[in-house]
Amino acid sequence: MSDQVQVATLGFPRIGPRRALKTALEDYWSARIGGDALLATAAQLRRQAWDRQKALGADIVPSNDFSLYDHVLDACVMVGAVPAAYAHLSGLDAYFAMARGTSTPRGEGGCCGHEHADGEGTPALEMTKWFDTNYHYLTPELADGQTFSLQSAKPVDEFLEAKAQGLHTRPVLLGPVSFLKLSKSRSPELEPLGFLTELLPVYAEVLRRLVDAGADWVQLDEPCLVLDLSDRERAALQQAYGVLSAAAPGLKIMLTSYFGGLGDNLDCVASLPVQGLHIDLVRAPEQLAPVLEAVREDLILSLGVIDGRNVWRADLETILDRLEPVVARRGAGRVILAPSCSLLHVPLDLKIEADLDAELKSWLAFAVQKVEELAVLAQAINAGRQSVADPLSASARARTARWNSRRIHDPAVQARLATRLDSAQRATPLAERRKLQAERLGLPPLPTTTIGSFPQTQALRQARAGRNKGVLSEADYVVFLREETARAIRWQEEIGLDVLVHGEFERNDMVQYFGEQLSGFAFTQHGWVQSYGSRCVRPPILYGDVSRPKPMTVDWWRYAQSLTDKPVKGMLTGPVTILNWSFVRDDIPRSLACRQIALAVRDEVNDLEAAGAKMIQIDEAALREGLPLRRSGWVDYLDWAVACFRLASAGVGEAAQIHTHMCYSEFNDIIGAIGAMDADVISIETARSKMELLDAFAEEAYQADIGPGVYDIHSPRIPSVTEMMELLDAARQRLSPQQLWVNPDCGLKTRGWPETKAALINMVEAAKAMRAALDEAAAAAHELASA
Repeated sequence: MSDQVQVATLGFPRIGPRRALKTALEDYWSARIGGDALLATAAQLRRQAWDRQKALGADIVPSNDFSLYDHVLDACVMVGAVPAAYAHLSGLDAYFAMARGTSTPRGEGGCCGHEHADGEGTPALEMTKWFDTNYHYLTPELADGQTFSLQSAKPVDEFLEAKAQGLHTRPVLLGPVSFLKLSKSRSPELEPLGFLTELLPVYAEVLRRLVDAGADWVQLDEPCLVLDLSDRERAALQQAYGVLSAAAPGLKIMLTSYFGGLGDNLDCVASLPVQGLHIDLVRAPEQLAPVLEAVREDLILSLGVIDGRNVWRADLETILDRLEPVVARRGAGRVILAPSCSLLHVPLDLKIEADLDAELKSWLAFAVQKVEELAVLAQAINAGRQSVADPLSASARARTARWNSRRIHDPAVQARLATRLDSAQRATPLAERRKLQAERLGLPPLPTTTIGSFPQTQALRQARAGRNKGVLSEADYVVFLREETARAIRWQEEIGLDVLVHGEFERNDMVQYFGEQLSGFAFTQHGWVQSYGSRCVRPPILYGDVSRPKPMTVDWWRYAQSLTDKPVKGMLTGPVTILNWSFVRDDIPRSLACRQIALAVRDEVNDLEAAGAKMIQIDEAALREGLPLRRSGWVDYLDWAVACFRLASAGVGEAAQIHTHMCYSEFNDIIGAIGAMDADVISIETARSKMELLDAFAEEAYQADIGPGVYDIHSPRIPSVTEMMELLDAARQRLSPQQLWVNPDCGLKTRGWPETKAALINMVEAAKAMRAALDEAAAAAHELASA
């Protein structure tokens, strides 16, 4: 045991400084490089991350935190939880088929979009949000009679890889109880946690192999520890760690929790036979005192004191004031300083942001700077505050400057919030609005539409880059975008879509586009964060009061609508999603920041209606992910989140149809809140779940219209007309056909035009065929009644 406080990291950004992982993955999927080249890039990124963390002052560096696509998928492969649908594939083909689906017939060896075969291939695993973050994981799918066996030694291999480079790391594994809690089964009678006894021998074997490889500690992540757990689930933790602690003598276990406090799980956790415990003191600072009282004196405590989820510079002096008594009580050797969670959720390095405003930049810390902050804290404790007087002083100055800066406060925004004159209630009930909207729009049954975005092609990206570099003039760029929009409108008309979209070619990201036009937001050039696989986002930084200086989307909507007689939806991102997909200021409550955004969106909604828009879609893709992990916080969050959506949408007339969109969420827990949003139409992701997500809407007797996604846009495969009809039929069994719309799961920005066109043509044909089937059924019923 060390006699000084050490610094540990729990995980580090995977994508590299210039998104090298994204480039390598997409080159591999496009057959521009082979598997060896992809794996070589991955090895290089791992080496860079290990070296960087060590150089920054991390004493304990993780291994196996890197993943080609998703760490939960890695765990599936490790324990052999590969569904039978992928048994005909192996290696990277099997791995990426689980992540992205296949688009070639079985037995032909193709994978992940290299060839297309209409309706053939295998769908991907379901994807959903990682706790309350914007990271997506692949959901493990367990079957009746599921068996487990060690099929991948990735944790051992990467430990040895680092060891060969002179680095002694702490391997990271997703803990067995969290793995099973994140899993699902197609059979409602099958409870994933019931497989724990069968799963544990595989984990035990991995731990033994790590000991043989020379590991002395292993980090087992159990984020489920911050959830509301049942007695059975706590018993499962007792069983799991009883087995694992005995499986590999000499290997110490750092049990890792994050994203919240242990709460009523503390007694269970304190009784587990582990040698270390990590707690999140950013999300749950109040848990420090009870944890200190509950745990053994010899337990190593890893204290998550630097925020791994946000980008603000830490108040180092205040943190030291809390830490020094803990170290005095437990001894320096029994305290480790760490981020609150993996640094996967923040950008890599602030230093490369050359164009960021200097004052704002002085307030921020990305992953690299957060490790530096930890090193300063550790040195202050080990060698005294005077040894790091300069960085401590710089931290204090930055915090004071931020709190006192005039740029974060807007008196006009404060005045509007204080007056409370903006209504958050539509004047006419849903049933009456539906009649008025039906008369105004004249749509057929099962109206077809898309979620909003169309493919962002290489030509489009090049044009945007040329504009940004000054190579292409703004006027020429606008001409290019108008031509792209006109082509999209014409093509939608040609295939027979009922409700059109303009394609969002002018938008770089569904949140960034709006944030760039709202006051109070700042943007980075290189602040990328992984969302899933090769999908990366640059979250806006919400630093001050929010308002809308001028209309943001009206001109593009007006141009698109001028090209067609069919309705074109106005497309907006909702206030809750803008909030949840941003790095949010921490000087005011999130609810207040969201209300400011809602008022800005409301102004845009009202301007769209005034311009003639009959339908306005306000996407709230992230409403569910902001739900607190503990039920005790749900009512408060849902109350203000729903109120903010209604504030944004309620200013329109009764004949204006308000749409919203949600993706990759479990809706059962919030179905009441979804109804309270009072949207006229909601579109949701349902294709990967085979319409199972509609059960919640059916049980709630949901009254508004619903567009359940009939194909998965995150996979390159093209579903057949028959496959989409089967999904529509499954939807019809749960809901009234009069409620149903037909659309993809989500926006099509990340797809290519060939697959997009083929899939949408099939979707329109499926809707037509289902209308005909419904007409035939209605005619037959009428004839039977007449007889």
